Amino acid sequence: MRSAVAAARRSPYPSGMASTAAPERDIVSWEDLDRLVLDLARQLAGTTFDVMLAITRGGLVPAGMLAYRLRIRNILVAAVEFYDDHGVPGPHPTFLQFPADPLLRGQRVLVVDEVWDSGTTIHAVTQRVIQAGGIPTTAVLHYKPERSKVPGRPNVHAVETDAWVVYPFKAGG
Repeated sequence: MRSAVAAARRSPYPSGMASTAAPERDIVSWEDLDRLVLDLARQLAGTTFDVMLAITRGGLVPAGMLAYRLRIRNILVAAVEFYDDHGVPGPHPTFLQFPADPLLRGQRVLVVDEVWDSGTTIHAVTQRVIQAGGIPTTAVLHYKPERSKVPGRPNVHAVETDAWVVYPFKAGG
């Protein structure tokens, strides 16, 4: 059951979805996640992509769900470390794994992550895609414009928030 404080605040979720969290945290259920991904898919409808690039770890689940909705089968992974397990950023993103340039050259690349917080990780990935000759489009579930430290903004996002977002696929972490 939601607290009176949580119930009284405006929900950041589309279609009147409610969060069960206190104002400083948004708890996303699996049902909420499905609606958020559907929102992204609707925004991207009619756009063709040659490949999807999922940013690990947080972008893997939403990317997989979005790939089904958009019927994208060619999925690549960028393993990038910037935040530690406690949400503390490092000095810069570290690429642990990234697709070879020929896989991206001349390709329309949908870059997917769960959240654009500082934007540092997805910006670094997008720059690598451009350097490889790819044409990136960015999609995130949650965009935090007040925390962003990079130029630009996601091409598509489902929710703008300043809250700490807790996803169901990060449970137990």
